[in-house]
Amino acid sequence: MQNKLNIAFVWHMHQPIYKDPFSGEYIMPWVLLHGTKDYYDMAALLEEYPNIHQTFNMVPSLVEQLEEYASGTALDTFRIVALKEADILTDEEKIFILTNFFHSNWENMIRPLPRYWELLKKRGLSNSPDEIRASLRYYTDADFTDLQVLFNLVWIDPTLVEADPFLKRLRAKGRGFTETEKLELLDKQISIVGKVIPKYAELMERGIIEVSTTPYYHPIMPLLYDSDSAKTAMPHATLPNIRFNHPEDVVTQIELAVKSYTDTFGRAPVGMWPSEGSVSVDVLPIIASHGISWIATDEEILSHTLKRPIRRDGSGNSFDTFLYRPFEFESDGKRLSIIFRDHTLSDLIGFDYARMAPEDAANDFLRRLGHIYHLVDNPEEHIVSIILDGENAWETYSNDGRDFLTCLYSRLSEDNRFRSVTVSEFLDKTESREKLDWIWPGSWIGHDFHVWIGHHEDNIAWDYISEARSALVEYEKEVEGEEKAGKEPGNEEEIERKKGAIKAAWTSIYAAEGSDWFWWYGDEHSSMNDSDFDLLFRRYVKNVYTQIGAQPPVCLDIPIITTEKGVRPTSTPTAYLDPVIDGEMTNYFEWLSSGELYRGFKGSSMHKEIETGFLINSIVYGFSTERLYFRLDYLEEKLPYDNEWTLHINFIHPIELCIEAKVNGPEASFNILRRKGEDGQWSVEATVYEIASKNVVEMAVPLSQLTGGEDANELHLFINIDAGTDGILRWPSKGFYIFDLPDENFELENWIV
Repeated sequence: MQNKLNIAFVWHMHQPIYKDPFSGEYIMPWVLLHGTKDYYDMAALLEEYPNIHQTFNMVPSLVEQLEEYASGTALDTFRIVALKEADILTDEEKIFILTNFFHSNWENMIRPLPRYWELLKKRGLSNSPDEIRASLRYYTDADFTDLQVLFNLVWIDPTLVEADPFLKRLRAKGRGFTETEKLELLDKQISIVGKVIPKYAELMERGIIEVSTTPYYHPIMPLLYDSDSAKTAMPHATLPNIRFNHPEDVVTQIELAVKSYTDTFGRAPVGMWPSEGSVSVDVLPIIASHGISWIATDEEILSHTLKRPIRRDGSGNSFDTFLYRPFEFESDGKRLSIIFRDHTLSDLIGFDYARMAPEDAANDFLRRLGHIYHLVDNPEEHIVSIILDGENAWETYSNDGRDFLTCLYSRLSEDNRFRSVTVSEFLDKTESREKLDWIWPGSWIGHDFHVWIGHHEDNIAWDYISEARSALVEYEKEVEGEEKAGKEPGNEEEIERKKGAIKAAWTSIYAAEGSDWFWWYGDEHSSMNDSDFDLLFRRYVKNVYTQIGAQPPVCLDIPIITTEKGVRPTSTPTAYLDPVIDGEMTNYFEWLSSGELYRGFKGSSMHKEIETGFLINSIVYGFSTERLYFRLDYLEEKLPYDNEWTLHINFIHPIELCIEAKVNGPEASFNILRRKGEDGQWSVEATVYEIASKNVVEMAVPLSQLTGGEDANELHLFINIDAGTDGILRWPSKGFYIFDLPDENFELENWIV
């Protein structure tokens, strides 16, 4: 038998709890929408490729929500508005639809449907509340019905649409939908979601897939065990005021996960993806004690554990075979196998291959696997672990990623060098393990915990949980005392009521411990739903107090996220500029004293924001006494760039105006727009031609236009770039930049000898 290299795909299926603990409504629809677009077809596709075995990691909080949607009992804010007839929608409901029903990938999900794209352009590309309210007058009842249908239709996998005569007919119709059609579509959604868990159970019984699990609410276990565990990788980080040190919560989150899995699939779980690949030596024995045989995490954890760099060439191919070996940790006679994710291969699927032709991407992936096959001495003893989101990446692919996956699976099926296995299949036939007696405490993002702790927003959230948890523990002790004392006859009913409230309060604590709330706190990530995540987190903490009859702290009614926070550029101008506006780097010195804008950290798989591509590599800026200058640098691999793209520089202080630039190869111009009239619509105030486009885009804006004659010392602004398939980006990702305007001492203050 040929010596084959083992290839293990682990698709991480994960959504946090979106249910408001007070209203019982799901305030975000992503379980339902990913349920119809990703969860079912990702597994069902493998029936066409019987030799491709894979592992799917199902987070219990996701399973819980899928089951409630499948039952038809889930209350969903988006669905409630979608069900309502367009002619009785209130203005606020219409604004909700216009704000939220374009939350689809514009290039791959909206633009291919002419009617959907038409409705988006009618609203405008900005998601500003003022502009959305102003656009209401342009929409008819028929527009809203079509938008209700199209938003839900594009979130159904194209393969399922093609296989269903009604859905296929609906997509072909494209517009002019009826209320009857809309209701049938929404019923189809529930039907599809109802098939997800049964399909996974069926494929697992047939040996095609393995299903692994995660602690119930997807918490960062090392931080639950002890928030000070962050200090190893982040020695200078500022941690929460209250040290979080509750190993018992790690135990409970795992116990809840094991019970959920057993109830769902009729067997106990064997494998676990620790939330965000987060591990520490403290949590490994707890995981092993619950019957878990294997876990997985990132290659950077392995590198820091062994104190050995993982060397790669310029194309990202690894030179080190130890990455592809299984390891083992032993505690109290329990053995826990650990595999480590190939960072590069996972990220290529997650983010890069979407911009390549499916055949080219699959060929590149096979070439990289071939490199590993020839690198290792005994392929049978090695495993290449490719671990990433099983849902988010496909929005950036054409045809929901199916074209790429079918190419990839076909190539893997035909290549005798490789065997696609579940993690357990490999571990069951491979006895060799390298021993670990310690593991680096960190996650798969930067081998530390900076996304979830250290920023003041993160730390505030941890302190809120700590305070609520302490209040709950004290209340629980009081109730236990009352029960033991048995103060009054007939008091049993009240005691049982209080014990039920305590159980509900603990559920809210565990939900609040989930990683997702912290994901959106701090500067690393932003989305259209930041405020919703913030609200849900605070409501879960608030519910703890409500359940035990205590007055919730007033701070829980105040957002933790400051969405409109200003940030000063890390690199600021040091002297006046006088660049030639010609679209070229005329000489080394003309931009030497400029400042530079950094959009923010774009990490690795399951960490980057989902974008349609990248066009602009950096933006630099500077001043003369009369002008503000910008230079936008293309990614080198995009040059020469001849496609049309637009740039909006939105100024919000000291006056509100917008610079709208259009660039098409060497042609470029921009308008200065200002809100005018009672309707608040933008109109052209001036057309400016101080812009040039060649290898870079350079532009100059008169400062007098930006200050409006005001005596200002700062400009507040943010930048939107829409290059279609090559990028729809916001700089910064949230909030705004603060530019300090130069004064008479500007060059003296920055003088360096």
